[in-house]
Amino acid sequence: MTWTASLRDDDVLMNASAATARHAISLIDLTDLSDDHAPDGIDALCARAAEYGTAAVCVWPEYVARCVELLDGSDVGIATVVNFPKGNQQTGVVLDQTLTALSDGATEIDVVLPYKMFRNGDVKPTASLIEAVGDIIAPPGVLKVILETGELDDEAIRGAAELAVGLGADFIKTSTGKTDVSATLGAARIMLEVIAATDRTVGLKPSGGIRTYDDAVAYLDLAAEMMGPEWATPSTFRFGASGLLDALLAEIVADR
Repeated sequence: MTWTASLRDDDVLMNASAATARHAISLIDLTDLSDDHAPDGIDALCARAAEYGTAAVCVWPEYVARCVELLDGSDVGIATVVNFPKGNQQTGVVLDQTLTALSDGATEIDVVLPYKMFRNGDVKPTASLIEAVGDIIAPPGVLKVILETGELDDEAIRGAAELAVGLGADFIKTSTGKTDVSATLGAARIMLEVIAATDRTVGLKPSGGIRTYDDAVAYLDLAAEMMGPEWATPSTFRFGASGLLDALLAEIVADR
């Protein structure tokens, strides 16, 4: 009896992990922001996003129009990055990038907060850039603000999150994936505390270094703990990742 019950318990756990993996796949912004990016890689990225039903793809601005063509008829969103990755471009350049991306068909803009400027106490010009980008994204377009949390201490993470949320960000995102420290659970917790304190819907996007099923579960568990078990949907939670999809698919196969 005990052995039979144990088998049943294992089945339940296996089914639960497969379901979690499928849910996590629906939350991925499948990303190719590699330095050696190439058009054939973008074609493959879009094919996989459409096949597995990820929330979006996230690509360099020059590939937005190609993604629009490849993903026509799908529900996959098209995200791109501006002021990326160092967060130090002039506002006019960033606005030109944003306008071009929107014109090409981007549905989501991930803008890097000028984190070095913010870290040095220059809050007003930091806010001006984020506000200017947000002003040209008409609904249902999505504004995600990348805080680059690995370059900020906890107090600055909280301040940057509050600033971005106060300026109308639809999502706050941890990282570009281009610095030594990317997403951490500690930074995500601070960001969720800020989100929980606001009176409108704001999403969280952990990004950078999230590669395994266990990584994904840790962030989903944190979101469930702080925001409730049903909170993490594509409208409120995204994983910015390139390799996570393979790990989640492997988890589903292992549970069959």
